[in-house]
Amino acid sequence: MIHYLVPTRAYKRLIYFVFIWTCVCFLVFRLATRPNDASLDYMDGHAAQVRGLLQKLPLDYASGFLVTLTTAKTTTAAIKSDISAKDILNVEPQVDNSPPLNENEILTSLANDSNLPLTYWAKIKKNQNLMTKQVLNNGSNRSCKVEFPNLYELDYNNIYWQRMSATNATFYLYGAYFDDRWRGGPLATVRILAMVDRVSPPPTTCQLWFDKIPVPIISPATYVYGWYSKWGNYKDGLLQPYIITCKVPRIKGFPKELAPDSVSLVEDKCSKATNNLKVFNNRPKTKQDFAVCVKGLDFLHEDLSVRLVEWIELLQILGAKKVFLYNLETHPNISKVLEYYKQKNVVDLTPITLPGNQPNLPGFRHLYLKNKLTHKRQNELIPYNDCLYRNLYSYDYLALLDIDEIIMPITHNNWSSLMNEVQKLSLAEKNYTRASYNLRNVYFLDDLGVGEEQLKHTEHEVGIPRYLHMLQHVYRSRNYTKPGQYVKCFHNTERVVSLHNHFPLNCFGSCTTYSISPESAHLQHYRKDCVGPLKNSCKDFRAYTTRDTTIFKYKEELINRTTSVLNQLGFFQNK
Repeated sequence: MIHYLVPTRAYKRLIYFVFIWTCVCFLVFRLATRPNDASLDYMDGHAAQVRGLLQKLPLDYASGFLVTLTTAKTTTAAIKSDISAKDILNVEPQVDNSPPLNENEILTSLANDSNLPLTYWAKIKKNQNLMTKQVLNNGSNRSCKVEFPNLYELDYNNIYWQRMSATNATFYLYGAYFDDRWRGGPLATVRILAMVDRVSPPPTTCQLWFDKIPVPIISPATYVYGWYSKWGNYKDGLLQPYIITCKVPRIKGFPKELAPDSVSLVEDKCSKATNNLKVFNNRPKTKQDFAVCVKGLDFLHEDLSVRLVEWIELLQILGAKKVFLYNLETHPNISKVLEYYKQKNVVDLTPITLPGNQPNLPGFRHLYLKNKLTHKRQNELIPYNDCLYRNLYSYDYLALLDIDEIIMPITHNNWSSLMNEVQKLSLAEKNYTRASYNLRNVYFLDDLGVGEEQLKHTEHEVGIPRYLHMLQHVYRSRNYTKPGQYVKCFHNTERVVSLHNHFPLNCFGSCTTYSISPESAHLQHYRKDCVGPLKNSCKDFRAYTTRDTTIFKYKEELINRTTSVLNQLGFFQNK
């Protein structure tokens, strides 16, 4: 019989090795199956506030945190594993247990995002005796009772529009604004932006409501047409853009600058209104020089986020104090960029819809506007003029631009120094300020080059990141579009009454304009191709090109600023 003798020391070592190996395996198993606390903290904003299952996992735009889909899936799997190991009767799901808002809190949250006169309505509600008052008919002995509109009985259409149905017309009312510019005459006015389904709207009346006056002030409405008949769609049944004007009579015992708190439009002055718009009257302490207005953004599937960052940063370098944009529908990355600049107070973003029976289903609305170009142009006049009247007293000049356009000073470094010289030149020509100062349009098409590189754009500018579109495209057409054709303007907020994309339509007096010399500045228009009406002549713009590196004045600053923002927003993270 053979005996195997194992030394005692070796036997102890074997037992110790097996114990250590078992502990390591158990530790690895626990680490692999426990919840990913770090991921949970990251998703919940470092665990500062737990919103439970209602929180969006992939991306929190407000905080700027990015959560990858992989992390979300891993965390979910970890949670399931953890729950399975516990007594499910004692597990409590994380839900949002925040207390519900009361009526006043809901109204307060809506005050800045709607055209409702919520502050005034709350005051009226406290004193029900003011809801019905006697109003004398000017010029006769007839009297009638006028009721203040009930907030919950207003006729709303497509979220942001209020509707007024007259005998022979339907009015869609977007916003109301106080205008007491001295060129408008001795009486101040309330302007109402509206779309009306008649080329000649019927007579209507404004009921002007004041906090300090227990009865409405009655004023007949007049109309400023925001369109030219020769542009098309000039027929009844199609929505026409109008600025409805209500003179504010002098009220004995009250200062002449007293502005109404809200306004209602009615067919008969004694009628109870189905609409009530707050009167916008923004009066900052100081008036700044330049702001930019942009029509409704319609980029649901097109990601122009990086180009948008470059554009906004260049606008700031040139001197724009704020960019006012209106939002129909945008790609998630564009929304992320806009939210970033909104938090920085660089951008003011206003959601908007189409009034009446026009579609507002995302995607289908895009197709509708693409195929109904005249309707699209008419609808655009509402955000342009809303931007004007919100900023009458905030900025000296407004520039109405698309996100593929930039007003480029040639002999100056910014808009302020450019306009200082332009003012001197224009006053020397004729001694009065103009309603607008227009700039010639020139194309920087995507595929332009010179010589062998013409129509290819295969070369890239040395030292400039490829993702910066404007800095990379420095070849333009040698020829400008015709004078007055596709121009953009600096609009003088003291003189204009209604605006079109390219020039003012109505002004105090005549709409005088001054053409800025292309040697001083021009409009750089970055497109894939010429606009539709110029398609046939676009070959001429492509045939003669030149290299224009004026934008390189801002090269280093623009690269640094744009890259910094893109980095903060997570656009350079590895996919």
